[in-house]
Amino acid sequence: MPRVLPVLILIGLTIFTLVTVAQSDAVEVRHLPRWLWFVIVLVIPALGLFLWWLFGRPIPGDPGNPNRPSRPSAPDDDPEFLRGL
Repeated sequence: MPRVLPVLILIGLTIFTLVTVAQSDAVEVRHLPRWLWFVIVLVIPALGLFLWWLFGRPIPGDPGNPNRPSRPSAPDDDPEFLRGL
């Protein structure tokens, strides 16, 4: 059992990371395209999942991402919302 536990933990973390990669917004993923992160995590599970969590995952509220579309901060700043009033 002690030899099986690290393998089960690695499989669980890999599945969790693959789901996180698949659910993340493609525009906000850093450094590489989302599909390539998926392949890296799948092909190199131990290293790939650490690379994703350190370098690839989107950081909430990261203003330094040039690909991220600008969103209004409040409803009254949103022209679509004001048009609907």
